[in-house]
Amino acid sequence: MTLPRGLYETLLTEALGARIEQLGARYEPLLAALPDADAADRLAMHIAQVVERAVSVLPEGQRSQRGVLLARELIGHLVDALGLAEAGNDASREALRDEQPVPTAQMLAAVRTLTPGGEPETLKPPLIPLLDTTLLTNAPGEPSVGRQIVEEIESADRVDIVMAFIRRSGIRPLLDALGRFTASGRALRVLTTTYTDSTEAAALDALQAVGAQVRVSYEQGGTRLHAKAFLFHRESGFSTAYIGSSNLTHTAQVTGLEWNVRVSGVRNRSVVDKVSAVFDSYWDGRDFVPYERAEFDARRPRAEPSSGFMLPPTELRLEPFQERLLEQIQLARLQGRHRNLLVAATGTGKTVMAAAWYARLRQELPRARLLFVAHRKELLDQALATFRHALRAHDFGERWVDGERPERYEHVFASIQSLRAAASADLQPDWFDVVVVDEFHHAAASSYVALLDRLRPRELLGLTATPERTDSRSVLDWFDGRIAAELRLWDAIDQRRLVPFAYYGVHDGLDLRQVPWQRGVGYDVTGLTNLLTANDAWARGVLQQLVRRTDGPASVRAIGFCVSVEHARFMARVFVGAGVAAAA
Repeated sequence: MTLPRGLYETLLTEALGARIEQLGARYEPLLAALPDADAADRLAMHIAQVVERAVSVLPEGQRSQRGVLLARELIGHLVDALGLAEAGNDASREALRDEQPVPTAQMLAAVRTLTPGGEPETLKPPLIPLLDTTLLTNAPGEPSVGRQIVEEIESADRVDIVMAFIRRSGIRPLLDALGRFTASGRALRVLTTTYTDSTEAAALDALQAVGAQVRVSYEQGGTRLHAKAFLFHRESGFSTAYIGSSNLTHTAQVTGLEWNVRVSGVRNRSVVDKVSAVFDSYWDGRDFVPYERAEFDARRPRAEPSSGFMLPPTELRLEPFQERLLEQIQLARLQGRHRNLLVAATGTGKTVMAAAWYARLRQELPRARLLFVAHRKELLDQALATFRHALRAHDFGERWVDGERPERYEHVFASIQSLRAAASADLQPDWFDVVVVDEFHHAAASSYVALLDRLRPRELLGLTATPERTDSRSVLDWFDGRIAAELRLWDAIDQRRLVPFAYYGVHDGLDLRQVPWQRGVGYDVTGLTNLLTANDAWARGVLQQLVRRTDGPASVRAIGFCVSVEHARFMARVFVGAGVAAAA
């Protein structure tokens, strides 16, 4: 059987080593030394598990007596006493022999998925080892239960919470970690009550906002739920549970004199299994109903006072024309089209619209891993800042450009050059749920084609001002020949979204045939600078056109684009020399 991805604290055995060798190319085991301080405990537990298996293959009616004899023999002959020839089960005997720890005294610490960049993912273990059952009291010098809960979330595959009281002060430190957890497609279930009227609707709203399924018991008469427990399911078998006195309030989680037992599913499997079973019985029972704010307010003895304001889903204020474009994209999605192209003139806020679109989209997707692709670092920096503003999250997103590599690969802003340099086999097609490609008119290039051919996102959004290419190659094939939403330059000007302009193409008479040209890069900057600054003739020509095409240089406030810093300084000197105020 294949080893599931996840954290482990398993002694490395011959049998486990064989299973590790069968791991696919997407996984990489992490081995760690067995600490001397833990050796007695870990080895004893491992031997106990092997003894349990050995005794279980003995004939019924003889297990107790012969098991005791076997245990006695183990004291002096641990290896030889495991022969079990009389058990008549060769397969079990050989399997037990394979459980001998390897000589290198190692433990399996994790099975990690490889990231799209080819590196193994980071799986941070909790501060308390997964094998330990311990008591947390929030005592000085000890980790608080709230801090431990945060540490457990990242490595869990599912989380169940049953909590008599839930308040904003208690969940606030958990929300970021829970949001990342549910955004990756993992399930979070929460059970709570209105007992003593302590649970706050705003706290349940916040949990729903980060992707939790919430159910509430409104029972006020008979048996009242007073349980407080967290269950962190791990497919690796190393589940953990917290059972104790702490409700989800700040005092209980951080400063209160609380007693909470952290239970290891390996050491105390029956306890963790019972927590899971009882939780499921509550979840499926009639006492707990899906949380709805209106019902919660109506059934509570007293409603919470209104705060007087609502925080909008985004802080970006979209213009009416931007809202119309996003409505067109949403209409396309409702029609089953999940590859959409947004064509909007430069200056109309394509990145702003993309950020607002994503902020709304991730409210409906169970997981919303994002890949934003552009061809220049400056574009990625601007996009990242816009998304952070839209999502009100200063730490949102990671860069993958100019040697920077992501750690989590949840929300990545990557250059096409970095993606092209990454091994294509490491970029899992369905890793990213949402892909946004800026300047999509570049998508006909081989680097983009290779990327788009490989990716299988749930949503693809292309952004461009000019889908038409001078080489007549179409980029609309990615979108079934259609444009989902469109605001062309002339329409943006008509709607007073852009300043009207007059465009002049002026032949300057320069011969560029001796300037080196590199495909994908353009003209050699040094060669072009040398040509344009060889004398003042070309610069005076620019001044002449400025006088000819405007009401006069004194009436103009303008930006002049140059090929290099040296060229900009040269042009400023010429302009100032001609009496036109200018600076590079």
